[in-house]
Amino acid sequence: MKAWLLLLPALALAQAPAVSGDAELSGMIGGKPLVIRTTSRLAGAIDSIKWDGVEFIDSHDHGRQLQSALNADVDGVFHVECYNPTEAGSVVDALGPKSTSRLEFLSVKDGVLSTRSRMAFWLAPGMSSHGHLAQNTTLLSNHVLNKKVRIGRPGMDHVLDYKVTFTVPADRPHKYLQFEALTGYMPWSFSEELRFDAKTESLVPLPRQDGEQRDPVVLSTPSGSHAMGIFTPDRPPAGEPPIGYGRFKFEHDQVMKWNCVFRLRQPEPIKPGDYSYQLFVVIGTREDCRRTLAALTREFAGR
Repeated sequence: MKAWLLLLPALALAQAPAVSGDAELSGMIGGKPLVIRTTSRLAGAIDSIKWDGVEFIDSHDHGRQLQSALNADVDGVFHVECYNPTEAGSVVDALGPKSTSRLEFLSVKDGVLSTRSRMAFWLAPGMSSHGHLAQNTTLLSNHVLNKKVRIGRPGMDHVLDYKVTFTVPADRPHKYLQFEALTGYMPWSFSEELRFDAKTESLVPLPRQDGEQRDPVVLSTPSGSHAMGIFTPDRPPAGEPPIGYGRFKFEHDQVMKWNCVFRLRQPEPIKPGDYSYQLFVVIGTREDCRRTLAALTREFAGR
């Protein structure tokens, strides 16, 4: 047994969310019902998306959801996961019923799901990832995440209109911020990895290789009956790395993942404050996702 597991009873003292995270947002996509569910267990992060009776999210611990996260340096030192505020909670929350992240606000009103949460650090102080110690000294961060989610948009129903705003505090100046604006962990059955080719408006198979590339990603069942993908109209500031659309396959855990990542790097500390990203999650059949990505690409071509 890993040594940090012995600390779980002490680390499980995180407070319960200030407000209930149990909510549903429902609507119709392609004439079939869509239900989005959040839970208090995950501090209001999205635990489930069901369309046409099929589950699209492989929710397991407090990391495998549809959620947002941030990785950052501390004093110029950056290691993945070592300063990693995460919407749904911490690794020490494991399969438990509570989240170290603290939900501060949730509403479902006029077809919009809105939440505000203080994100937990993924690692507890003293833990390590890939041989590097956590750089946080508390379980709960001062980083705040706001999200707004709506089903569909004018003339386009196979999409979730999804906006996130990260509020980066001034307590630990950063020179590097890696925003995982959104990630979706999906069941193993969504095994077909595709990218959207804007020139041909087609979905092209991706080589089996974990990581990021520049084109929107779609994960689909082999039959094409159910699929989900990601698109953003936002562009990084001049001189910053291109948007990373990632796809990952975790065979040991039998789970698929896509993400959309933005990065900021400066020689001087990055200004604290709000960093917002507009995202569109496409849902439906593989062909529904292709048509929707084509329409989004044409709409935002000049942006």
